[in-house]
Amino acid sequence: MIRVNTRGRQRRNVEAVPVHNADIARAFDEIADLLELRDENPFRVRAYRNAARVAGELRLDVAATLAEGRELPKLPGIGEDLLAKMREIAATGSCKLLAELRRKFPEGITELLELPGLGPKRVRLLHDKRIDSIAALERAAREGRLRGIAGFGEKTESRILEAAAEHLSKARRFKLADAAQYAEPYAKHLGAVIAGSYRRMKETVGDVDFLVCSDRPAEAVERFVSYGEVKEVRAHGTTRAAVVLACGLPVDLRVVPRESFGAALHYFTGSKAHNIAVRKLGIERGLKINEYGVWRGKKRIAGDTEKSVYAAVGLPYIEPELREEMGELKAARRGELPRLVELADLRGDLHAHTRATDGRNTLREMALAAKARGLEYLAITEHSRRVAMAHGLDPARLARQIDEIERLNGELAGIQLLKGIEVDILEDGSLDLPDSILSRLDLVVGAVHGKFDLPRARQTARILAAMDNPCFSILAHPTGRLLEARAPSELDMLAVMRKARARGIALELNAHPDRLDLSDVHCRMAKDEGVRVAISTDAHSMDGLEVLRYGVGQARRGWLEKDDVLNTRPLAELMPLIARASRAGATHAAPSSLPSRRAYRRASSSHGAP
Repeated sequence: MIRVNTRGRQRRNVEAVPVHNADIARAFDEIADLLELRDENPFRVRAYRNAARVAGELRLDVAATLAEGRELPKLPGIGEDLLAKMREIAATGSCKLLAELRRKFPEGITELLELPGLGPKRVRLLHDKRIDSIAALERAAREGRLRGIAGFGEKTESRILEAAAEHLSKARRFKLADAAQYAEPYAKHLGAVIAGSYRRMKETVGDVDFLVCSDRPAEAVERFVSYGEVKEVRAHGTTRAAVVLACGLPVDLRVVPRESFGAALHYFTGSKAHNIAVRKLGIERGLKINEYGVWRGKKRIAGDTEKSVYAAVGLPYIEPELREEMGELKAARRGELPRLVELADLRGDLHAHTRATDGRNTLREMALAAKARGLEYLAITEHSRRVAMAHGLDPARLARQIDEIERLNGELAGIQLLKGIEVDILEDGSLDLPDSILSRLDLVVGAVHGKFDLPRARQTARILAAMDNPCFSILAHPTGRLLEARAPSELDMLAVMRKARARGIALELNAHPDRLDLSDVHCRMAKDEGVRVAISTDAHSMDGLEVLRYGVGQARRGWLEKDDVLNTRPLAELMPLIARASRAGATHAAPSSLPSRRAYRRASSSHGAP
């Protein structure tokens, strides 16, 4: 019997269900949450957070490796105790420590941790007041009882009430990278194409849509419902079926003939608004468009490919990431669709860590891993001293790393390490390290790691002040959000972007699936404002470099093209753009006509932006 961890949701037993790395990561994260709720040693808590990140980023399938009788390789930052727990979770879906910790708290307590703005410290305060579930929290907020708890003001109470109501009213969603661990092996097993919001690279997905082209649909359906990870079969027909996997992910299947494949792929990719708009164009031409094809009367005139569907209504092919009815049809009619950036366009990565702080690999290992992925350069950007828990660098340690990088660059071929730092932006807008050391670096990545809840005006002023520093190159994960965990900071993004343009500063699109910060709407805003975007991994390990694909997907949703992305340039072209002297003024031409704040608010509202 395998117990699958669902982190605060209904716990269930599932026969012989494989455990994915994402399941191991969630188990370690839940252990860390529960330890923090008990106010345990923060270094112990951090060890489990680190283990969760290691498991989540591993390319190696832990459970499959162990099931084959092979031992796991040495994993940086994972000692024998954590490794033993990893083996236990891989074999059973849980571990003894997690079970013990769960018994010490009400089952609903970990659900509270999923609400943006509620970290373990606040949840511990709620637990002390016998508020141990989201439903109890919502009642307390409605009755005004939260205001009497330290750190819970009227504004916080209002935000929590909104977040609780939203959580209770919607189905569970999966971050894109987590969904990939379950959906991609399943699709490979079926020979299926994945459609839906997954194909459009949405940050999170509520379900996954599979499409199979076959002249033997019954066999395809049977193979679908008999998959080893299926927990529940919700529908079972001759050409369609719906199941729920043991992890809780709903998956739908549609089997179609070859002549309908393009129409079906278009239909099931969505979005709904985009499809309705395309169908309206068809109606204007006397056509009917559905998942079976494009019809003029009873005659199918297109539908074997997606291109044929668009051609039938006089449009060029529109990439899946753009299909949100956010101006893509008008752009297509005018011949102005963007030529979206691709993963192969990226020449380097401008945000990565090593074991000098909280990373798990050496400088050399990170360099060689970047080279193996076809990158030409990798910026090493350790944390600065303010992030003490991550062993952030002070000026002396940073100076030693600068020397080490320069020595290593003299030995390596085919990859260049850039000397950088992820320096903390303090509450007053100053930087955590002096200019005397920052000026020795190739680039300075500024980041907020605390005081995320400052009022909008103060948070914005903090960022704007930091960008006045002449050493500042890139603003990291600009809103500070963590998907499904921490809401974005209240920030005047338009003011930040216009300051960035004036100072020649780039904004980071942090590709880590927990962040994907910038949002797609903010990516498009950056494009409109003439601000370059750096798609960076924030990698803390060699495997962490793999997440670039999620950053590229987000960039494509934000209409970004190759020239909009800073790190599509070869090193010789990049260096002048990040050089300290160039940041005295703008280096990226501003657009001739800037959109208004009202236009951005409208786009954000209709597109679900934070």
